[in-house]
Amino acid sequence: MNREDMLARLLSQAAGAGAELITLRAIVEESSELGANRVLGRLGLADPQAQDDLDELRELLGAWRNAKASAWKAAVEWIVRGLCALLLIGIAVRLGVPGLLR
Repeated sequence: MNREDMLARLLSQAAGAGAELITLRAIVEESSELGANRVLGRLGLADPQAQDDLDELRELLGAWRNAKASAWKAAVEWIVRGLCALLLIGIAVRLGVPGLLR
């Protein structure tokens, strides 16, 4: 059973005991908001600059991902160039290019 089902069952049970459904929903909504604010406070995200901090972190993460992708691409390009150079040297040795091994 998921949390929404559990909440619906608790609300219907309380409504059956005489509480008004609108009151119960208001209690649930207020307690949810209070819990969310507590979590944000514990994470240090309750201040007005929290959104700016999160935006900056997202930018930094995006820049990190771009840099990482660029680094991998450059590394693969250098490896391919090195292998091509070795292949050309091998072909030159095999064909006996004069002046290669002096």
